[in-house]
Amino acid sequence: MYKLIYMKADYEPWWQLEGWESHIVSERIFETKEELEQTLQQMLETFRKKYDHEESREGKYFAFWSEDEKNYCEACDENLQIFHGLIVQEVG
Repeated sequence: MYKLIYMKADYEPWWQLEGWESHIVSERIFETKEELEQTLQQMLETFRKKYDHEESREGKYFAFWSEDEKNYCEACDENLQIFHGLIVQEVG
């Protein structure tokens, strides 16, 4: 089985910093790799149209962002980039 996670945070999905799970927007489970790949390709296509920038790592982490989407961080006194991340995991 496979899991496709969509997260939104002020860091790229491959960092998986402590508590990263609290930034999960959605999770989908797939029985086969083919089902996962079909949905992943659809999401990648949608995100590529919506966001200006893309970076990926290891074929299982994908980050998308646009320069104009930032949140102010009071603790660090600056605007932080918001990233839309996709993570592919093999489960079970």
